[in-house]
Amino acid sequence: MEKLNLEDLLKANEYPGRGIATGRTPDGSHAVIAYFIMGRSENSRNRIFATEGEGIRTQAYDPSKLSDPSLVIYAPVRVLGNNTIVTNGDQTDTIYEMMKDGSTFDQALLTREFEPDAPNYTPRISAILYIENGSFKYSMSILKSNNGNPDSCNRYTFNYENPVNGEGHFIHTYMHDGNPLPSFEGEPELIGIKDDMEEFGSLVWESLNPDNKISLFIRYINIADGSYKSKIYNKNC
Repeated sequence: MEKLNLEDLLKANEYPGRGIATGRTPDGSHAVIAYFIMGRSENSRNRIFATEGEGIRTQAYDPSKLSDPSLVIYAPVRVLGNNTIVTNGDQTDTIYEMMKDGSTFDQALLTREFEPDAPNYTPRISAILYIENGSFKYSMSILKSNNGNPDSCNRYTFNYENPVNGEGHFIHTYMHDGNPLPSFEGEPELIGIKDDMEEFGSLVWESLNPDNKISLFIRYINIADGSYKSKIYNKNC
């Protein structure tokens, strides 16, 4: 698979929707997470990311303008032991609670499907990073309708063991803008990762469409000891 430039991918796509990038820094020392949200409606755009425990939660920037919280207010990132979960919806909580009770990432997602937002049927995208005893691996998932048919849910999981230094994968909800919005297709895209969190965060944030971007979360996790550093970017601030 050809390694793609994340900056180019984002600048060429006016509306990738919500996106997850995971990978490993070129020096091999850190696992990387990037999660962003975009929006076209007032309800979607009226949001910020806020820290909650070891993770984050979406919040209404102006609570008086929040018309429907069901698909826009959720915890995108939660931490369970050595595992970091990141998703584009409340399936974060499903994965967290079921894994806490002994189920796997895949088993948890078998209980969920794409979002009920006809006619888009937005895919649920999820990732989990496993870090333990100096080792690192990650999985990514997408749950999507069958070419817009809500009677069928197509489920795909991609597992990446011993990720290569300087490489990562990027998955997003939509191929591009449209009406209805076309769901992501194919494998997560192979991308490059940077050693410096500030540089990588700025690259992603500045590459997102300025009219549609809302928030971005970046985290770099030290693979050796599990410590991490994070940054939030909010358009509404």
